[in-house]
Amino acid sequence: MRNLLGTAVRLAERPCPAAPPDSTIVLAALPVPVIVLDATNRLRFINHAAEQFLGASAAAAAQLGLADFLAADNPLFLLLHQVRQHGTRVADHDMALEGPRLRRISVAVQGAPLPEEAGAVVLVLHDATAARALDRQLTVRGAARSVAGMAAILAHEVKNPLSGIRGAAQLLEASVAERDRELAVLIRDEADRIRDLVDRMEPFGERPVATGAVNIHRVLEHVRRLAQSGFAGPIRFTELYDPSLPPVHGNRDQLVQVVLNLVKNAAESIAQAGVQPGEIQLITGFQHGVRLAVTGSDARRHLPLVVAVRDNGPGIADDIRPHLFDPFVSTKPAGSGLGLALVAKIVSDHGGLVEVESRPGRTEFRLMLPMVDEESRE
Repeated sequence: MRNLLGTAVRLAERPCPAAPPDSTIVLAALPVPVIVLDATNRLRFINHAAEQFLGASAAAAAQLGLADFLAADNPLFLLLHQVRQHGTRVADHDMALEGPRLRRISVAVQGAPLPEEAGAVVLVLHDATAARALDRQLTVRGAARSVAGMAAILAHEVKNPLSGIRGAAQLLEASVAERDRELAVLIRDEADRIRDLVDRMEPFGERPVATGAVNIHRVLEHVRRLAQSGFAGPIRFTELYDPSLPPVHGNRDQLVQVVLNLVKNAAESIAQAGVQPGEIQLITGFQHGVRLAVTGSDARRHLPLVVAVRDNGPGIADDIRPHLFDPFVSTKPAGSGLGLALVAKIVSDHGGLVEVESRPGRTEFRLMLPMVDEESRE
């Protein structure tokens, strides 16, 4: 990042209209947003990545200032003041940018003065959201493995003797006096409750599953039919599909479980908040540029397939969002807190990523999954 900023500063030190073609090409090709501001915070130059970041073309941005994109109290203005006051580079690695033209996003920012132009500053931005999302995936994966180990222990050390306890309670229920029968029923019911908890944890096991080419649209349509015939009957479903999407490399039953959990959570959120009309959107798309290292090798797995479940519910509370995929964390009074943890584990087992964006009126869970390569098809 530091070397990148130095390159951008050297290239941006010259006025953009007089910059040689190679400098412009290099700045335009940088994969991170680069913004050059004059002394009044007018946008003098933005590269292609900055155009996408700001949602404005270079020609449109040339007529705007930073205040058109950010609120006046945004910490980026303080960073700019420090750069100009001290004449040195200033960095902030966890800054939230939000304004009338920008959705809230967390970035790492580095700013540096342009020595030959008083007050001019070059900014290099790096989206910190993806890095934090990957960290969360690793954390959730570790937590899921802990649950898997716990499930194996419970199944072996608890579930088997639990059957004997339950059987003994049933025999006692039939033979003891009326005044003691209530205690026997209590033992039986508690044994059933513990068995149900162990059963809910068993899907976290590390059993190998068969994988192959899966038509994700058939998975989504299957889940939609299940939902509309049951728990999501009054809710309107909207499909926004990319019909040219190639197959997903995965296990159909597990992908059904993932999407079903997400749709069920969306429907329950809408119902609890009494949102009318409730709507769930099922979305698919194709995107380039997302890769993830394959555990135990130097290979990189491409994750070009995007599957999203979006609802118009009340959103997820800020205090619960960082722990959303942790096991046993739930916002529902009777929830076990295992549904989203299982989603994260299954997606991770597929070599994919899961992200969430939420605000009042719009929550979206987005899965990034690998597609079937040509070798797998043969």
